[in-house]
Amino acid sequence: MAEAGLFIGFGQPVRGREAQALDIFNEAVAYYTALREQGQIEDFDAILLEAHGGDLGGFFLLRGDATSLASVRMSDEFGRLTVRAGLIVENFGVVGATLGTSLEQQMALYGNEVAEVAAIR
Repeated sequence: MAEAGLFIGFGQPVRGREAQALDIFNEAVAYYTALREQGQIEDFDAILLEAHGGDLGGFFLLRGDATSLASVRMSDEFGRLTVRAGLIVENFGVVGATLGTSLEQQMALYGNEVAEVAAIR
């Protein structure tokens, strides 16, 4: 089970660049599929959100181990896709995520710190 993730969020295409946005979306799907087939990530999801008046139009969630995802994030190809996407869609961003057993560990750490800070009062 994956312990880490990369959340790659995006908004609406820049007006006039809708066709380019579709191209970069398909290019990203092909790239993430190749990463999965090569064993560099465990899996990924591509999500499109319904219209809701917010800035987030959809996202990819890449799942894997933290070391592999860090390597992917620092790769030239990931960097190239990130720059291109940022030029074509609004509100583009990449954020690390905690999943699976790492989430349980993170929440336990948080609980311990909450208790410690509460005891300081």
